[in-house]
Amino acid sequence: MEVFSLVLAAIAIGLLFSTFNILKEYERGVIFMLGRFHKVKGPGLIIVIPFIQQMVKTSLRTAVWDIPSQDLITRDNVSVKVNAVLYFRVVDPQKAVINVEDFMEATSQLAQTTLRSVLGQHELDELLSERDRLNRDVQDILDEMTDSWGIKVSNVEIKHVDIDESMIRAIAQQAEAERSRRAKVIHAQGEFEASQKLVEAAQQLSTQPASIQLRYLQTLTEIAGEQNSTIVFPLPMNILEGLGRLGASLQNGDAPNAGQQPAKQSAAAAPDKNA
Repeated sequence: MEVFSLVLAAIAIGLLFSTFNILKEYERGVIFMLGRFHKVKGPGLIIVIPFIQQMVKTSLRTAVWDIPSQDLITRDNVSVKVNAVLYFRVVDPQKAVINVEDFMEATSQLAQTTLRSVLGQHELDELLSERDRLNRDVQDILDEMTDSWGIKVSNVEIKHVDIDESMIRAIAQQAEAERSRRAKVIHAQGEFEASQKLVEAAQQLSTQPASIQLRYLQTLTEIAGEQNSTIVFPLPMNILEGLGRLGASLQNGDAPNAGQQPAKQSAAAAPDKNA
């Protein structure tokens, strides 16, 4: 008889402990009465009637899930591996418990398929340079599809894009060619701007002939300051032009004199013949 009393007392104490439940601030309890949804309770002290009511605990804290590396082919037919991080939380415990069997597993599988489908619609350059936009696209799709499960996807971040070694070399060559092209364009633009400035400087110096002499003197000062052994004597262009005209006039004056000497010799030889 005493053993039976002890068993009854243990059962009563067990039922008493199962009746009172304490939920933390971030927890909610979905109460089912005779198999039907009753209400969502929590946080604090919760009374659950044994054998009549059942409670399913749900956490409202943000869950972080690492999406495994996914093999995909971009729109420009490049094979890459991509992994990401998913941040989500339960905003409606009733939907999270009733509408889906395991909302954690369902959300993770949906994130994997959505990541592959969204990133496969873009080229490799977009995948590397426009991650923020792609993160928002994946987040919006996941948030819309998990809304009926009472899940709020707060953020999706692409962690790493793994590219084949040959493709990495090709991208490096492409970047090097692009930098070379930009350098050549900048050099050509600099030459063009310098030529324009030289034309303007020449026009300005032509208005004052004495200014070119000052420029010569300044150039000599710069050369002497560098301790060079080369000595430069600048000559104005007008002096060179005068020397050129003088040389041309001397050549023109020698030609008539050379033609007159044979004529005089022939005239002197003519009287001797008559004699």
